[in-house]
Amino acid sequence: MIRAIITDIEGTTSDIRFVHNVLFPYARQHLPAFITEHQQQPAVAQALDDLRVEAGNPQATPDELVQVLFGYMDQDRKSTALKALQGMIWRAGYENGSFTGHLYADVLPALKQWQQQGVALYVYSSGSVAAQKLLFGYSDAGDITGLFSGYFDTHVGAKREVDSYRNIASQIGLPAEDLLFLSDIHQELDAAQDAGWNTVQLIRGDADTESRHRQVAGFDQINQELLNS
Repeated sequence: MIRAIITDIEGTTSDIRFVHNVLFPYARQHLPAFITEHQQQPAVAQALDDLRVEAGNPQATPDELVQVLFGYMDQDRKSTALKALQGMIWRAGYENGSFTGHLYADVLPALKQWQQQGVALYVYSSGSVAAQKLLFGYSDAGDITGLFSGYFDTHVGAKREVDSYRNIASQIGLPAEDLLFLSDIHQELDAAQDAGWNTVQLIRGDADTESRHRQVAGFDQINQELLNS
């Protein structure tokens, strides 16, 4: 029986175009000014120090770090420091009403139903926990963060690594067979399944012919039979 559902965000709860066409350009546009203005703040300073370590340049200036970050953005690198800084910049955009976090229409009704049935809900995304909370806190449907029992990002490991899912299961405190992971990427689901989890693949477009996982077009197609199996 499924006792907890852990969901991805991009391509799963939210249109990936929102991230790539709205969030990423906003962060890129505001990054240089943000670092110039806030580099002395503890959280920003820590992210920049982490970035220096990651880039192998402990003496890098803020301007040099901006160029490193632009390079990471171009590579779509899953940098924890980059994700942290992007989350800080996105907060301003959410708070000033520049955008709201996109949700597919089938997501919220299903999340509410599962929570009412006693299933605990979690998020696991390559975006930072702070960014996850912002998207759901300022979503198209308002603040829905109260539905979730916890959030996980790359601090537990990369999403295509089996140990990441073992780490999450340990932190949640449930056996793998009681967990269900939702994602649009079959390589992530492969890792979760190899860790003993149940999996469902969200297909918001064409079917994934290379996937070994059950595929559905929306959260409303994840039925009670699966949750009670």
